[in-house]
Amino acid sequence: MSLPAEFRDIAKRVNNWGRWGGDDEIGTLNLITDEVVREAAASVRSGLRVPLALPLRQDGVQTGVIPGRVNPLHVMVQINQEVFGPGTVACSDDAVTMGLQAGTHWDALSHVSHSGRLYNGRPAGSITPHGGAAFAGIDKPRHIVSRGVLLDVPRALGRERLDGGHAVTPEDLEAAEEFAGTRVRAGDIVLVRTGQIRTYLAGDRHAYAYPSPGLSVRSPEWFHARDVAAVANDTLTFEVFPPEIEDLWLPVHALDLVEMGMPQGQNWNLEELSTACGETGRFTFLLSATPEPFTGGTGAPVAPVAIL
Repeated sequence: MSLPAEFRDIAKRVNNWGRWGGDDEIGTLNLITDEVVREAAASVRSGLRVPLALPLRQDGVQTGVIPGRVNPLHVMVQINQEVFGPGTVACSDDAVTMGLQAGTHWDALSHVSHSGRLYNGRPAGSITPHGGAAFAGIDKPRHIVSRGVLLDVPRALGRERLDGGHAVTPEDLEAAEEFAGTRVRAGDIVLVRTGQIRTYLAGDRHAYAYPSPGLSVRSPEWFHARDVAAVANDTLTFEVFPPEIEDLWLPVHALDLVEMGMPQGQNWNLEELSTACGETGRFTFLLSATPEPFTGGTGAPVAPVAIL
């Protein structure tokens, strides 16, 4: 089944292939310049630090629907072991098995492909069983620090959370931008709150997964027009699920990652940040969100921190 004309038309309008050179592997993260970071750092006022990651735990957000994407399995490999002999300093060590996209994470640009291609027109076959992503792996962005902007869509619409299946449109993003009293600008990392993660925090990971609000297939054009560096939200699927266009699965992933070269993040806990921004009246902050640099990874865990 070929991709519909509606998808291909949007893909042409947001395509960034070659914009930063044919060998580029980080896409829109190029928009985070030294000047952008200096201005982001200068915006810190109180020093309040808000963590945005979910705890990594065996009863995490994954339901088993996605093969191989397992919640973290944590085991102790030694406990108070006197490695250098009796009476010496004792050590305790751990090990973990998990899907790299299991919890709060970034998707690498190599995470999805369409029509046999990755970002910048590279062949999807460059991802191999043993080497992983030879191009645009999660290890390529060596640092992700920029100005963060919270677009609190439900609060802007007078709600606590969006209904399952709500597609977040450009109009919704602009309403949230107006509610925040700011304008998204080049190099920003946009955090889109839907409130969906409340269902997981309340103990129902199946309701968290489906049905879910998320980004509309129309949203990539808005992010492209604003030159956004990256986008993350508080849902499992990032985009609305089930999809807007029948039988077109993960179109927003394909537009963001493949066509635009824009990293996207999922399972970010934006509840505490929503409260802090509402109380201070400030929806912009310094955001530190560098992924764990797994060589060849198509995604990786991240423990983001917003600094107000």
